Amino acid sequence: MPIRPYDEALKAVATRKPEFARHLLEDAANTLLSGETDEGRALLRAHVNATIGFEELGRRTGKNPKSLMRMLGPDGSPTAVNLLDIMTRLAHSEGAAFQVERVQTTEAAKI
Repeated sequence: MPIRPYDEALKAVATRKPEFARHLLEDAANTLLSGETDEGRALLRAHVNATIGFEELGRRTGKNPKSLMRMLGPDGSPTAVNLLDIMTRLAHSEGAAFQVERVQTTEAAKI
């Protein structure tokens, strides 16, 4: 059985199960909001590769696809404005929007 490259496998799953793509985007947002920026960018990049692709994201944001790839890459450092723009456009492509809910954690209570 041939091994599929990671991006192709993600795209195949996202095509068969749209809820997978939605959960991937939700996980990316939650991860970013919890301060795990490297992991959050990686999840956003995976979501883009599994859904609309960087060319289409570039058209929607008015940004160069290569710049978007760098922003969401391992050494990326997107501004908050760019990151929120990317997340908003990805949510809209899913027919969704983000709503933030604050939850109390035991760690937060200690700070």
